[in-house]
Formats: sequence, structure tokens, C-alpha cells
Amino acid sequence: MKFYNRENELAILQRADLLKSKQGVMSVVIGARRVGKTALVLHTFTKDPLLYFFVSRKNEALLCEEFVQEIQSKLHVEIFGKIEKFEELFAYLLKLSQERAFTLIIDEFQDFYKVNESIFSTIQKLWDKSRLKVKMHFIACGSIYSLMKQIYEDSKEPLFGRADFKIDLKPFKVSTIKAILNDYNCYNPQNLLDFYTITGGVAKYIELFVLYESFSLNKMIKEIFNPYSLFLEEGKNRLIEEFGKDYTNYFSILSLIASSKTSRKEMESILEKNISGYLHRLESDYNIIKSIKPIDAKLNSKVQKYEIVDNFLSFWFRFVYKYSSLVEAEAFDKLKEIVLRDFSTYKGKYLEKLFIELLKEQGKFTNIGNYWERGNKNEIDIVAVDEIEKKLLICEVKLSKKRLSQEQLIQKSVNLVKKYKGYEIEYKLLCVEDIDRVF
Repeated sequence: MKFYNRENELAILQRADLLKSKQGVMSVVIGARRVGKTALVLHTFTKDPLLYFFVSRKNEALLCEEFVQEIQSKLHVEIFGKIEKFEELFAYLLKLSQERAFTLIIDEFQDFYKVNESIFSTIQKLWDKSRLKVKMHFIACGSIYSLMKQIYEDSKEPLFGRADFKIDLKPFKVSTIKAILNDYNCYNPQNLLDFYTITGGVAKYIELFVLYESFSLNKMIKEIFNPYSLFLEEGKNRLIEEFGKDYTNYFSILSLIASSKTSRKEMESILEKNISGYLHRLESDYNIIKSIKPIDAKLNSKVQKYEIVDNFLSFWFRFVYKYSSLVEAEAFDKLKEIVLRDFSTYKGKYLEKLFIELLKEQGKFTNIGNYWERGNKNEIDIVAVDEIEKKLLICEVKLSKKRLSQEQLIQKSVNLVKKYKGYEIEYKLLCVEDIDRVF
């Protein structure tokens, strides 16, 4: 699959790289696994000398041996003697970069914690001493969000405040997913919705489905649910390391959210325990869920729901983790039957999410969200506010056009509209067929 999008991120990295002629520049690229961090940085630098270090969890001396081989191969220098400490190797690179410019990428940077935690202090000490004299662009990439955030944003950590540029890489936008489907001659609004609902725009999942030529819902489900699928362990592979030994509590919460138990009260009644701490960490430390409040709610309002940020993780918890006994029994035909039976209901909320993403891409509104009143009354799928032009867009979203009613939407909006006196009000009824023509 060709390289898509990422123009803004490419521009940031290229700008940072140009500045290395003046002094050392440190960039940080954070993003969930599979989102495309490595592809981004390797695609950016194709001409200048480039070193790529991958931090695997092994003995520091063995890791340095790998890095030395990369240095000798890419920079065409001869290193004599044995280097067994990263401190010595990094000092050598800094000295070398005083004479010649190059870019250094360290992937899975946070895993230095598993190799030798003092490496972060070493980097800080040597970087602070040399950065004004070197011609190095140092890029740290990491996929464990909580650790990377701690390394660079915790004031108690040695690398706090050292980054000159930071990229928090997100999944592809809806418009990019559409472009990919168009390139493979398989675009239609329904395919886009199914593709978006399952992949959420995560580059690796899209790449795999493109490789397998699985562009329809049935083909995607077939690839996910088979004995040799790469997708079945994906949730565990991505999250267990984040959560550690307490992962079962986090998984239970995420499973409930994926099954539409989205309020704290609902979840606590099922789990029979206080989960406020878990919810806070899932949102603030791990960036896996986000709280959603009615669009007119005050900041301290307790009226809120939760959703899983990553579409694929939500799908995984809803259909893989929930039916793990069927996965263990390799009852894949039964499982595919369940998924196809429930998917039409499940993807309804992702049609809302897709339309919201399309509205955000337009950049015409100052605030976009949902609306509901206490007791989940008068729920409105999308409310978009333009505070500058004094416009209010109120949308009802359904999979089937037959279920849409403007009269009901207007009735549900009575209390909301009262709060926006003087605004121009527009009502829209949206279904799958409107993806191409509404906005």
C-alpha cells in the first residue's frame, strides 16, 4: 500500500530536520501501536544519512552491538573496540555529529526502561552538554502512551522539556480512508462505514485488509475470525503491557463500554466496585477512553458518558474479548454469525462518529458534540455550533432513512434551541447514503 496523507506531520519533521544545521534538535513521535509512526519517520528521511535504532528488550551490551552495526553500515565509519554501554555510544554519536549532520531515530524509546532506566538521565546529561554544538536530529518514537507521556511531560523526569517538536500521531481521517477505497475501486458509502467502524483509520489494519483484498464487511469478518488471524490477540498485545497485572479490571470496564454500558453508574452496578480511579487513568494516563458530556454542559458537570477512542479496540472488546470462550473453542463460524447478526446495530453509533469526523474536517464549527438531558431524555446525535457566525446545526443520524423524522428532531431540540437565542438553526436528517452529499 502506498504512503497516504500525513502532510502536516511530514512538514513538522522536515522543518525540524532543516534546523539541525544550526544545532541539535529533538523530536518526539507518540502514537498507539499500528498507527504508522515508523512508516512516517522512515518515509520522511530518504536522502540524508539516517540511523534507525529499535529498542528491543535485551541486554544493554547486545543492544549496543546492534546499534554499532547500524552506525558502521549507514555512516560508513569504523568503530574499534567493544561498546557495551549506551552512554558511550550516544557520546560517540554526539561527537561525530559535530562534524557531519545526520538523523537518529530511536523506535520504542520507552523500552529503555526495560534495558537500563538510567539511559534517560544519560541522554539528558549528554544532550544538554552538546546540543548547541551538534548537527543531529534526534527522534524518539514510542507506542506506550503512558510511558512516553511520563518521559517527556513529567517534571520529575530527566527529559522533561527537552523536546523541540512533538507529534501525537492519530489514525487516518475519514477522507483518507475514502481515498484508499477509491484507489482500489471498492468505494461506496456502506463500505466506508464498515471500514471506518472496524479499523478506525489505523494504518496497519487498513494495510492488512488491502493486502488481503478484504474490502467488504463479510471479507473483513472472515479475516478477523479464523484460527490464524493476527487480529484475535490484538487487544491483549496492545494493552496488557500498558495496564500491567491489573489488566483484568481495565478489560472489564472496556468490555462494558464497548457493549454500550457507557455511564459510570451502569458500570459500577455491574462490577460492584468503585471505578473512578480506573476511568481517570484510562482517560488521562492511557488515552484509551474519553468522557463525553452534553454540548451545553458545564465543565464540572457529572452528566457524562464514556467511549473508547480507538474503533478497533471497541470492536475487539465487543466481539472478541466478550466471546473469548468461542475463540478458545475455535467456534469461528458461530462467532461470525453473531458478529454479522449484531453488527448492523453496533455500527449505528459509528455512523454518528463518522459524520462528526467529517464535520471536524470542514473546520466550520467551533464546537461539535452530542446532546441529551437528564435520564438520557431528548438525545440528539450531533449538535454543531458556530459561535462566530451564530449558527446551530442539529442532526439526527440513523442507518435507515425510513427511521428519520424531522418533526421528532425539532421536538427533542426545544430546550437546546432556547439556549442559543439569535442563532440561525438548521436541522438535518442523515443516513448512510448522505455521506457523500451532505457536507
